[in-house]
Amino acid sequence: RDLVRSRGLGDVYKRQLLNNEKVYMCKKFLITIIAFLSSLMVEASEILVEAESFHQKGGWVVDQQFMDQMGSSYLLAHGMGKPVDDATTTIHVKEGGLYYIYVRTYNWTAPWSKKSGPGRFSLSVNGKNVSKVLGAEGKDWQWQKAGKMRLKTGTNSLALHDLTGFEGRCDAVYMTTDEAQSPVGLDTKATELLRNRLHPKATFKQKNYDFIVIGGGIAGMCAAASAARLGCKVALVNDRPVLGGNNSSEVRVHLGGTIEMMPNQGLGRMIREFGHSKGGNAQPGNFYEDTKKDSFILAEKNITLYPCYRAVKVKTTGNLIQSVVIRQISTGEELSLSAPIFSDCTGDGTIGYMAGADWRMGREAQGEYHESLAPVKADSVVMGTSIQWYSELKDNKVSFPEFCYGVNFNETNKETVTKGEWTWETGMNKNQITEAERIRDYGLLVIYSNWSFLKNHSVEKKKFNNRSLAWVGYIAGKRESRRLLGDYVLSEEDINKNVLHEDASFTTSWSIDLHFADSINSIHFPGNEFKTRTIHRWIYPYAVPYRCLYSRNVNNLFMAGRNISCTHVALGTVRVMRTTGMMGEVVGMAAGLCHQYGIMPRDVYRHHLPELKVLMQDGLGKKDVPDTQHFNEPNRFLDKPRAFINH
Repeated sequence: RDLVRSRGLGDVYKRQLLNNEKVYMCKKFLITIIAFLSSLMVEASEILVEAESFHQKGGWVVDQQFMDQMGSSYLLAHGMGKPVDDATTTIHVKEGGLYYIYVRTYNWTAPWSKKSGPGRFSLSVNGKNVSKVLGAEGKDWQWQKAGKMRLKTGTNSLALHDLTGFEGRCDAVYMTTDEAQSPVGLDTKATELLRNRLHPKATFKQKNYDFIVIGGGIAGMCAAASAARLGCKVALVNDRPVLGGNNSSEVRVHLGGTIEMMPNQGLGRMIREFGHSKGGNAQPGNFYEDTKKDSFILAEKNITLYPCYRAVKVKTTGNLIQSVVIRQISTGEELSLSAPIFSDCTGDGTIGYMAGADWRMGREAQGEYHESLAPVKADSVVMGTSIQWYSELKDNKVSFPEFCYGVNFNETNKETVTKGEWTWETGMNKNQITEAERIRDYGLLVIYSNWSFLKNHSVEKKKFNNRSLAWVGYIAGKRESRRLLGDYVLSEEDINKNVLHEDASFTTSWSIDLHFADSINSIHFPGNEFKTRTIHRWIYPYAVPYRCLYSRNVNNLFMAGRNISCTHVALGTVRVMRTTGMMGEVVGMAAGLCHQYGIMPRDVYRHHLPELKVLMQDGLGKKDVPDTQHFNEPNRFLDKPRAFINH
């Protein structure tokens, strides 16, 4: 047009040029529309990386405790105030380009403090930091926008870089080429759908056994071993890398209770084979002899051990469990295991709960079972969770960072100690299953807060100059949650009146040991106590009915451990671990009879009790093993004929 104007060309030329311009503009418009429509048809590239699947964990640890609420494990930077080494991995990118990056994380001190949290970390891609600091903001588990980065086609590297050593946590990393496809705002359920879409679970062929034990604590180990020694092909599923539950080096609670007692003196001898020989809570990890427990299980040719697998689903038909689905805590691999008989040794009664078993949690009312130690009205109060810790003396001065996130310590309320064992207990007034992470985190919060005050502000801080935190547990030491109900519910009256049952099985020797909030701690931290006390109500050694060890409404389910059929009060005496080991041994014996005769747990009581009694009296433990199990036994009993007491 400028040319036409400048040169005064005629109308014909003008019309031709204008027509050409219209054609050009139409083509340009069509090309733009086609490009836009094509962009809509091309799917965005998406990548989801589960943090627990990182190839090298560095100093980060896999935390699987809250999978039932989270949907997966996550990585935890448990450095006790010192940044841990990077967790690293590589990923394969099919389509290079600009990716928008998000990280699912949690500011774990948010329930108590509005400050930016201490669990800070960063993400790097191919050696370059994605700009945003992560883990310090928000109130819940959430997706945080980390930034954007150009990824190349092929192999790319990721790294989680801890900035504080104070429990930074990462669940997953999500990357997308579509900026509008953000996961920010997705809750746990929606995040699970995202996982299933990008990482659909493979279907594996079902594996079949005679007996499946879920839970690798002391009760589960004994249940598996005794059934295996009676010829059962057993699967033992444990959601942690070490066996022993609260007695492992991860939690560090020593064994308690007396074994090999009348009327079934053979029970408990098995514990000699793997029980540690040094007593004490919150001791160095080697006190708990994890390798001895591993050797005990691996020596049984009839046991297939599934370490680091958590049971996540149960398939039932009517009142029978058909199979369980177990998931590897790092890779997400799922397996289906089937058997005619199962035992729930999870502590939380997880298998029974998923199968629809009857259960209770909290304290029964005083009148329900005529228990003098029960409250007048039923409530949800339970014994709490311990996070144990200890410090060690160094040759030189050791610093500790300032740590204050909503729980303030001073000269009045400080705990002037160098170690915390079972009395450092919290969560008595919370749900030990649905609020388990918060309970654990509060335990960590008070340890770090108190230690920071002692090191940095206390008038006695010189006493702590050369002290360093040597160990703080991050695996919660639970005492009580669900109790699965059997054909008989053990209560205080059984213990106090020494009621004799025809199906008397394992003998409990521990006092009725019910923990309650420490009164001084309650004054300083009302409703948020983290210290407890107890009063030992001494008992006669008491043989507990076999009927407490199987579900009353799921016909092929045993239970052993702190989730057996008892009241809150009665749990106070049966919950210590040598006693739970004897429970497991009885369950394994009964499972052997179920396998032999093709029957259910209740049928053992009805039709094969004499055979079970013979097994319990003889025991299945080896008879040539030295007896080192005389620490942490009850230091007294009520008066009772000595014929009943072996030791």
